[in-house]
Formats: sequence, structure tokens, C-alpha cells
Amino acid sequence: MHAITIPEPGGPEALVWAEVPDPEPGEGEVLVEVVASAVNRADILQRQGFYNPPPGASPYPGLECSGRVAALGSGVSGWAVGDEVCALLSGGGYAEKVVVPAGQLLPVPDGVGLTQAAALPEVVCTVWSNVFMIAHLLPGETLLVHGGSSGIGTMAIQLAKAVGAKVAVTAGTKEKLERCAELGADILVNYREQDFVAEIKQATGGAGADVILDNMGAKYLDRNVRALAVSGRLAIIGMQGGVKGELNIGMLLGKRAAISATSLRARPLTEKAAIVAAVREHVWPLLAGGHVRPVVDRELPMPEAAEGHRVVEESGHVGKVLLVAP
Repeated sequence: MHAITIPEPGGPEALVWAEVPDPEPGEGEVLVEVVASAVNRADILQRQGFYNPPPGASPYPGLECSGRVAALGSGVSGWAVGDEVCALLSGGGYAEKVVVPAGQLLPVPDGVGLTQAAALPEVVCTVWSNVFMIAHLLPGETLLVHGGSSGIGTMAIQLAKAVGAKVAVTAGTKEKLERCAELGADILVNYREQDFVAEIKQATGGAGADVILDNMGAKYLDRNVRALAVSGRLAIIGMQGGVKGELNIGMLLGKRAAISATSLRARPLTEKAAIVAAVREHVWPLLAGGHVRPVVDRELPMPEAAEGHRVVEESGHVGKVLLVAP
């Protein structure tokens, strides 16, 4: 088979479409013939040499895919060769075939095409696990999503609205904010021109955001805590703004607030399987009912993954950039 390899870390040109050995499913695993994968910022970090796959995972980038079941490993039940699926991966999505633990497989939801289903697993599992399973967003509460036009952001807006929450977003252009509004965002903040702390306070009558989904890390830490409501929850899922920040513990205590920081890729298989099962139970009916949909900016041939990385690095997209296998 062929896969996108990274012979040496570097820029987008470091991604090389090359012939590699076929993977074989082990016990409890399924072999998937890949139709499409998607570009995530974790893939960019891996390409740059900063985010290696966990031990035992595929060395190729790609944290999600859609495709068809090609073979079953021993001990697998509930799936059959030919089933159309999408999957949460620890790596290997940028390839013609990938091995997946059976607990990380999902059926393609009704109403979603097989190719577009590649836009779902990573973002849905990230949003559901952080915003709902950890931060426990409730109907009537306010969620602030940084990077509202990203793949994560566009899904977070829709899921929060589907459960009856109010949604605030930050984005860097008027056009991106307009796309967020089309998805249901109520409060629009241009982070290049406005102070999101002041805007959130004003829009909530001084209360602040009950839950904040943050991809920036250190750069936004202090302002995020100031923007939280009493009993607010800050969920950090990225470090685009650095890794070390100053935390005002007195303010955190005064607000009786909580901070969580998680990554999905390195979690144990049992935790990933539990998240995938929760997503299938709670989110798949919303997709089937048309209440939530994948947002795809563009589809590129998988051998042109370098162009996909350039688009995402330049933030020249809304939603997901997909890579379609030949």
C-alpha cells in the first residue's frame, strides 16, 4: 500500500507519498481500507518532529479516517467485511489501509457521506469528552469556544446548541465569524479587534462563561480564568499560544472554578473506547437527525497532503480539510 511518510521532520514538503508494508490486524483489531482522512494540528506537530505517535501506533500521520472494513482480527464481533465506518486513530490515517482497535470504530452515521465521515471522529470525540463528559455543559449555560471556525470549533458550536446552551466564539476575521453565526453561535468576538473577556462579560450580564474550550494554552490562561463564571470550567485542549502561563489561583478559588487539560491521542484504549461509545450514543442520533453536520472546507488528494497542511497552518479554512485516498 501507499502512505504519507515523514522521512525527516520539517515543513509541508517533508510529507512523502511512498510505498510501505501493508498493516495486519491483531487481536481485537480491524483493518480498514481508507477512503479519506483529515488534517489535524497534531499531524502538523508530528510532521515538525514535536509529537511522536504513542508506542505501538502507526508511524504515519492521521488521527481519523473513514472507509470500509477489509478484514477482522481475532476476537472481533459486531463488524463485518464491507461495513462502511469511520474511526478514531492514534496514527496512520494518511494511508490506503489502517489498523484500528475495534472499540474505536463507528458506523458512518445516516445522512453523512462516506468521505465526509472522515471529518467526524477526532473532533466529535474531542468536543464530547471535554465539553460534556469532563466540563458537563448544561442547557442554558454559556460555552466560549476559541477558534470557532476550526474543525473543533464548528463541531462544538453545533453540539452545544443542540443541547440548549448559548455559544460564544472567537475568530480572526469577519467572514469566519459569519460562518460561526450560520452554525448557531450567539456571541461573536473578533480576537484581533476585541477583548474577549470584556465581550463575554457584557454579553452575559457580567456573569462570564460557564465552560471555555481553549486551544491556545498559556497565552489565554489568565484571560480565560477572568472570563469564567462562578463555578466555571476551563477545558484546555491545545497549546498554540505556548506551554507556560501564570495562574491566579486566588481568582480561581474565588470563582470556585476548575481547569482540565487533556489530549486524546495518548489515552488508554479503554478510555478511547468509552468516549467512542458515548459519542455513538449521544451524537450519532443528532447527525442522523440533521441537527449536527460535519463542516468540510475542502477535499484534496491524499498524495497532496502537503497542501492540506499549508492551508491549516495558515488558518485559511473553516471546518475540516480532508485528504481523499486514490
